[in-house]
Amino acid sequence: MRRLPWHALLAGLAGMALASTTLAQPVAPRGGALDGERFRILVSTDLGGSDQDDMQSLVHLLLYADLFDIDGLVASPPGAGRASHILDLLDTYAQDWPELRRARPTYPSPDALRRVTRQGAVTPAPPAGWSTSTPGSRWIVEQARRPDPRPLHVLVWGSITDVAQAIHDDPGIKDHLRVYFIASWNRQQDPAAFRYDEEHPDLWLIQAETTFRGWYMGGPQDGDLGNVRFVRDHVCGRGALGTLFCGLAPALGEASTGRIKMGDSPSLAYLLRGQADDPTSEHWGGRFVPHPAGRRRWWVDDPSPAWQVADRAGARTVSQYREPFLRDWQQRMRRLPMTTTGRPAAHD
Repeated sequence: MRRLPWHALLAGLAGMALASTTLAQPVAPRGGALDGERFRILVSTDLGGSDQDDMQSLVHLLLYADLFDIDGLVASPPGAGRASHILDLLDTYAQDWPELRRARPTYPSPDALRRVTRQGAVTPAPPAGWSTSTPGSRWIVEQARRPDPRPLHVLVWGSITDVAQAIHDDPGIKDHLRVYFIASWNRQQDPAAFRYDEEHPDLWLIQAETTFRGWYMGGPQDGDLGNVRFVRDHVCGRGALGTLFCGLAPALGEASTGRIKMGDSPSLAYLLRGQADDPTSEHWGGRFVPHPAGRRRWWVDDPSPAWQVADRAGARTVSQYREPFLRDWQQRMRRLPMTTTGRPAAHD
């Protein structure tokens, strides 16, 4: 008898369960950094290597940097992204830091962020899923081992290469890690590293294949909530960071600039609103379901058709909160003064 793949089985069961029901209004998530929790985070990013939406997400993260202990910024594959690209963006942050610090003294200094920036791997892992340690993978181990009762939340915006290497070098760090992996294309660029992580069923991991797309797909996009108009009205010209964001093309080879993609930002939004230790509950960064193979510390996109945007499973678990997470970011951008009146034309 032919067996259906697990995602098809889950989708079918969920579709039957919801066929005669309507979706309730979204419940505002409770908990998270905006409710006073302070998380340790480390970002593994291909910023500067493949496309510029990682740069968009880092600009967004820096506006929220007062709420977190940022323990690492690691340049990882794929592509030509290097630590120097992160440092360049931190130079832009340095221009706005005095204004941000006036708003909240807990914004980290540019030098503090430079000190935790590291170069990771520059190529995907070989078939074994690991090779030799890098400054980035060693930094992950060091930060995971640092005496602190809080776990280290690793936000993976590129390939999972350096996380796999760190786990190979010191498997004992797994108990201290909470990994949110923006998978999809990133997973495809280093499948060997991902397969290696799959060999560690006790690793705490959110595997977001399509849920993250709810950041720029679905939800209310009328008026100034549109992907282009929001940037034009609330980001462009707001300090050096807003000016930089306005000029970024979010996809490789794309000519248009000044619109929201920020496909990695749900990993941060997950910590902004919601119970961080429960991926099955509501978060700005998505709600997930347990891995179908029964891996107790691994969560995946909700396959229910009710939570799709187009054919992107789970995306609606993010897009349902589009207005609150964009309005919150809008208020953050107001911490920076207008430096230019140049704005792109609005055409969503």
